Amino acid sequence: MKSNAIVIDILRTFLYTNVKKIFMWTKLGKKLESTCRKALFDYNLIVDNTPVAIALSGGKDSITLLYLLHLISGKGFPPFDLHAIHVSGEFSCGASVHEDYLKKICDKLNVSLTICESQQKKETLACYRCSRERRRLIFDAAKEKGCKMVAFGHHRDDSIETLLMNLLHKAEFAANLPKVPMIDYGITIIRPLIYISEKEILSFAKLNGFARITCQCPVGQNSKRRSAKNLLDEMERCFPNTRKNLAQVAKSHGLTKALNKKRP
Repeated sequence: MKSNAIVIDILRTFLYTNVKKIFMWTKLGKKLESTCRKALFDYNLIVDNTPVAIALSGGKDSITLLYLLHLISGKGFPPFDLHAIHVSGEFSCGASVHEDYLKKICDKLNVSLTICESQQKKETLACYRCSRERRRLIFDAAKEKGCKMVAFGHHRDDSIETLLMNLLHKAEFAANLPKVPMIDYGITIIRPLIYISEKEILSFAKLNGFARITCQCPVGQNSKRRSAKNLLDEMERCFPNTRKNLAQVAKSHGLTKALNKKRP
């Protein structure tokens, strides 16, 4: 048993080093790793050796998340298995990313990849309906892999935009929670990138050649989230610390609806 543990430790050390060779692990890479580790620790996002499924859309956020979690597993945290889940389709987030591209990335990291198919069509496409279908597909695939924890690539700016949308649209002051037990689904969502800004992720993606991968959804370009992003840009021209301050306040004001079981 002891010899097996030594072999596993050697293998993880090799993979840890290999990831850094795949990417240009500059000062920015180290900062992202450190910030991700802080979120994992602050919110107890990784529990023992629980396997984690990653919602891999193929965009800059989810690819960054995949590499960071793979890098961190077994290094300061218990080793945990990773399983990537991609939702493909005619009009789904990340649908423009070729599946072979994601498969090559996952193969390099020795991470299994499950591909699900969205049924969304342009005639009926809407963000809310699409996101619910994608989430259901991801949750079902995660359960098949034995994963009760699903990691999403939502970063600091996503949380701020959610806070602003909830405030202006529903009079609720609520951002994204770093950890959400989805009572009705038997799945816990975690957001390890919650402390990291989109600007930092974009810089890291540009440095490593995957910043060109963006959502090609025709609806997403004119969504309320896009409007919230534009509004934040406008606010920051007058108040340069807008995003930083909202991110600070968002830590204690998360959306808690999913924590309550729906009434029968």
